[in-house]
Amino acid sequence: MACAPRTSVVRSLKVNDIGYASTVFIGDLIDFSPVTNVFAVQREIPVFYGDEGHLSAYPIYSSPLPRARQEPAVQMDVTNTSPVICAGNVRVIAISAASMVQFGSVRSIRSEARVKNIRQLLRGLPPK
Repeated sequence: MACAPRTSVVRSLKVNDIGYASTVFIGDLIDFSPVTNVFAVQREIPVFYGDEGHLSAYPIYSSPLPRARQEPAVQMDVTNTSPVICAGNVRVIAISAASMVQFGSVRSIRSEARVKNIRQLLRGLPPK
């Protein structure tokens, strides 16, 4: 890592919900690469045909992701005045798909979440 490792101290942490491929990490981390593929079908009449959910049928799961423009390397000199990262009381309501809450240093994060939502509603019937 570019910086010297430091000790992470968290007084208290409360997390209500963590989604798929997500994490809570206290401490230093070199690389974090979570991936989540979600296929969600919502039907007004719940029916499952048994042959659904082939992700290869949807380009969203295989198309290349756009890449951020690479900036020129920056020369940095970091001096941490304290060897400790301190956090008080932390409350997290939710951590969504392919994400993280971290107290510490990280060198590289490459996170990917691909979600396909399909809603199949009845047509032609009067609302109830």
